Amino acid sequence: MKPRLILASVILPLGLIIAAVPPNTTKAYKLTAEQLLNEVRENLQFIHPDQVADMLIQKDPSLQLIDVRSKAEFEKFSLPGAINVPLENLLSEDYEYDINQDVKLNVFYSNGSTDANEAWMITRQLGYKNNYVLQGGLNYWVETIMNPEKPASTSPNEEIAKYDFRKAAGSALGGGGGDIEPAATELDAPAAAPPVIKNKKKKRVQGGC
Repeated sequence: MKPRLILASVILPLGLIIAAVPPNTTKAYKLTAEQLLNEVRENLQFIHPDQVADMLIQKDPSLQLIDVRSKAEFEKFSLPGAINVPLENLLSEDYEYDINQDVKLNVFYSNGSTDANEAWMITRQLGYKNNYVLQGGLNYWVETIMNPEKPASTSPNEEIAKYDFRKAAGSALGGGGGDIEPAATELDAPAAAPPVIKNKKKKRVQGGC
């Protein structure tokens, strides 16, 4: 994909934020548009499906999947253990405890990347940490984990190992009852998950009124 198309694909959601979510009238933004744009260009908010699949298989307690689609879509299909926070309700106080915390590694996801990326942009601009985006959303998840393309027999060992991992992960996470053998993950282990960042606690004011 050409650099211009890549840049456009991550910058376009910036223009959709206002239309996609309610006006923010109660929370002060802590990042300027320029600061946010710089972070967007780095693409550091994305987590690859391989990494999420590995965390699910390992039953990593730090992972928290957040589905930002509608309730109807969530009830029809969702990733294992995910919670539903529709994008239009993102700024509701009911969900602030889940989104602004320092215990879990939040991964927003939607059908593609646009809605989830908007959720990340908004929470990041508010100064919230530990929020990321499932790269490619559910569409890419199905393509890579649930229905991986088998490589040619002449492919490099790492490509074959990656396919074996995805095939086993898709079987296990799709309800097929398959198990991932340790060797499959060790050959091409997904990147380490980002660390959970502790929020700085405000010092309590000493003395009385």
